[in-house]
Amino acid sequence: MKKSKVLLITLILALFSLSALGAAGAAEAAGDYAWQPTKPINLIVPWGAGGSTDRSARTTAAIVEEALGASVVIVNQAGASGSLGTKATMDAPHDGYTWTAGAVKDLGVYKIQGLLDTTLDDWRIYTNVAMPNVISVNVDSPYKTFDDLLAAFKANPGQVKVATAGVNSAGHTAMELLSSYTGIKYRHITYDGGAPAVTATVGGEADVVPQLSVEQVDMIKAGKLRPLVVLTDAPLEIEGYEGTIPSIKDWIPEYKSAAQYFAIFVPADVPQAVLDTLDQIWEEKVMTSDSLRQWARENAVVFDPAYGQSAFDKSFGMVQIDAWLKHAAGDTVMSPEAVGIPRP
Repeated sequence: MKKSKVLLITLILALFSLSALGAAGAAEAAGDYAWQPTKPINLIVPWGAGGSTDRSARTTAAIVEEALGASVVIVNQAGASGSLGTKATMDAPHDGYTWTAGAVKDLGVYKIQGLLDTTLDDWRIYTNVAMPNVISVNVDSPYKTFDDLLAAFKANPGQVKVATAGVNSAGHTAMELLSSYTGIKYRHITYDGGAPAVTATVGGEADVVPQLSVEQVDMIKAGKLRPLVVLTDAPLEIEGYEGTIPSIKDWIPEYKSAAQYFAIFVPADVPQAVLDTLDQIWEEKVMTSDSLRQWARENAVVFDPAYGQSAFDKSFGMVQIDAWLKHAAGDTVMSPEAVGIPRP
């Protein structure tokens, strides 16, 4: 009887030892961070699945998830130009367990549009990639060049159907900026994300899609879309696509472009340990990630992760352009200067 008790105690101690070793191993695998999550983290993507925000957020979240040793659950909550999901993050407890994602320029203009009472100062910015806009048409479209498309816009004002992810989306901003230089008018058709806008153009519901490269790249490579121009200073090359997409500067030399940065956003008033941990993960894991770098290369986007002030500085140029473009169009409830956005 005594021998059985000794064996039982020995077995229990052994199990406790294995459990302790397993916990220590998990902690070591997760990294030595100031914050160790004790439950899953919700990353609210305020746009539809398959779009630019969704795809870049999922790729980045996988890196963070591995580093932290905790689950990062993606929740797509589209609506109101991305402000619906962003508000859900604002309304959640600021304990570090709810984040959001998107283009920095979207978050930067919500307040001047009257959509949300928030500015970039309310958030810690963790960028991952910068994405260019590409203007493409269905491969069977009569528009073979950007000259053809411009001529069609001018000959048929307000008739050429342009598919975007909605008001305030990257595609809509691109078209409004193009309109400011050329005076063109177009018929705006909105969808719940960049992916549906691309699908609509491939399917013939729309004539043109000006969304981001990452949302178009698969259809471009598959020969379903014909890219006519990229809205950057330099031509764009896509891995796996024959040819180069010409720069808008070939048509509009004075065109001012700025990098369109995407990021994960965390409320700035979460516990400092959360921010210190994410800063460290960005520095050590995200900014050196081979997987994110490869994803960027395959999707014709620019690998350029940053955090904090550096992320703010890199992305603010497009915030300025978009804010003043919307203000000039009468789509704001206050001057951008009122929230610290000077003219570009």
